[in-house]
Amino acid sequence: MTFKPDHAFILAAGKGSRLRPYTDSIPKPMVAVGGQPIIDRTIDKLIAAGVKHVTVNTHYMADILENHLQQRNDIAITFSREEKLLDTGGGVKNALHTMGDKPFYVIAGDAVWTDGPSGAALLRLADAWDAQKMDIITLLQPLSSMTLTDGIGDFDLQEDGRTIRKPDKTGSYMWTNIRINTPDIFRDAPNEAFSFLDLMDRTEKKGRFYALPHEGSWHHISTPAELERVNKSMAAQKRHA
Repeated sequence: MTFKPDHAFILAAGKGSRLRPYTDSIPKPMVAVGGQPIIDRTIDKLIAAGVKHVTVNTHYMADILENHLQQRNDIAITFSREEKLLDTGGGVKNALHTMGDKPFYVIAGDAVWTDGPSGAALLRLADAWDAQKMDIITLLQPLSSMTLTDGIGDFDLQEDGRTIRKPDKTGSYMWTNIRINTPDIFRDAPNEAFSFLDLMDRTEKKGRFYALPHEGSWHHISTPAELERVNKSMAAQKRHA
């Protein structure tokens, strides 16, 4: 039987400073893309993939984000409020007790993507998951398909699907921050702020970090100009649909 994670963690604590003035009054995950807050787009996709429980870490404008998400009644949402930012690794480790003991999705709160011809990206990850050889499987976006937002060459891929991180940013793929990972990778992680990159590097050295090339679009929205380009493109696609 195909494994489908029923838990997910959304990283939503950051300040989104580069996206000001949009983030002056709301947290970045609530900024609208294609007419819908980014985080609601993500939760809709998680529900469609079979997820039943979502944990969201909060910090910047935590009350606003929590009040917004509490209006949803279609999925169980747990909040992990951080008094001090715990970074991309520490935030997950701090809330690990809410995630159960099976592999779970982790998604950045500002991730915006569309699915490709092979179907839902989250289900593609689940279908490819192999606990015998993987601790992490992630989506990587080909730089060649990034036209609306700036791409960075974070990774290359081996023929067997294992990752090669490129610290000099000369890779052919950008990391999407959309992934499945086992909770075991956090076992020896510190109980403080740390970057998930540390765990990625450790997992890669063990040969247990795999990836799939994403077939659809994925946008790394950092600045107002990038946001406006993505919204303009989505509006044009809707008009011609």
